[in-house]
Amino acid sequence: MGQPRPAELARVLAGEPLRPAYLVAGSEPLLVLEACDAIRARAREEGYTEREVFDVERGFSWDALFASLGALSLFATRRVFDVRLPTGNPGKDGSAFVEAYCANPPPDTVLLISTGEWSKKLAGKWSERIASAGHLVECWPVKPHELPEWIARRLRSRGLQADDDAARVLADRVEGNLLAAAQEIDKLALLAPGARIGAAQMLDLVADASRYDVFALVDAALGGDAPRALRMLAGLRAEGEAVAALMPWLAGEVGRVAGFARIADAGGNVGAEMKAARVWDARQALYRRAMQRHSGPGWEAFALEAGRVERMAKGREAGDAWQALERLVAAIAEPRARRLVG
Repeated sequence: MGQPRPAELARVLAGEPLRPAYLVAGSEPLLVLEACDAIRARAREEGYTEREVFDVERGFSWDALFASLGALSLFATRRVFDVRLPTGNPGKDGSAFVEAYCANPPPDTVLLISTGEWSKKLAGKWSERIASAGHLVECWPVKPHELPEWIARRLRSRGLQADDDAARVLADRVEGNLLAAAQEIDKLALLAPGARIGAAQMLDLVADASRYDVFALVDAALGGDAPRALRMLAGLRAEGEAVAALMPWLAGEVGRVAGFARIADAGGNVGAEMKAARVWDARQALYRRAMQRHSGPGWEAFALEAGRVERMAKGREAGDAWQALERLVAAIAEPRARRLVG
């Protein structure tokens, strides 16, 4: 049997006993989160009352998992081992652990591994063993032409009906942001429970989530989507925004990533630092992707450049602030544009 897609997972889980291993892999945070939530909920239904969470950071030792598994005989309880693997690469020791686990899964145990990145290059014997012993759920980004149907399915799951034009209206408004789409659909379920929604009503009910704003701009840049980030920047300029008004959030986020990059370069526990800073999981994944794209010194250079752009915007330094900001955004999003800064 093939591996379930995210939309099929709930039905698959309901129709079979819980399996000993699951890998939920992909860079679409909403789909990864909801797939993991579905597996954890099914485990609770089957009496798995304990959950141990392991964040695989630099310096992580898989021996900690071996030790926890070895202690299972001391407990009369079912447990879920929830392993967060941001890079999607378990390394040699992690691969060996997964293969050994799947070859002889301990009783009353579920291994759930989730990733923040995924590609065919990251797959291997370890992921094949999980697919054989359990399930591999690949959470690929929803393509633009697929988004209206994704929205229609989610509306139906919330007891709503929408014609094709209404689904396209919402797809246009959220501009590919699944989390924004999910939030709007949840609002619709409260505002118009059980309704059948047409395009005109959809226009009236939903917020314009595609409006260019600095928060979405910064997320696009950190996420490596240079075309979208630059398009948003152009939109903000056309709307009459001032560079000085945009810089506090951009500079703050760049400084934050630079700080985490310094910790990583020093061999520190970035996951613990992010948790201490109350960075939520989806944003942690965004920061990690950004840190993989540039080195620690690179982020330090971006932080310095953000300060320079801010001084330009306030007339304290000569230069074209809009041009400098455009170059900074491009450099953050695209490694090949790095030479534009510094």
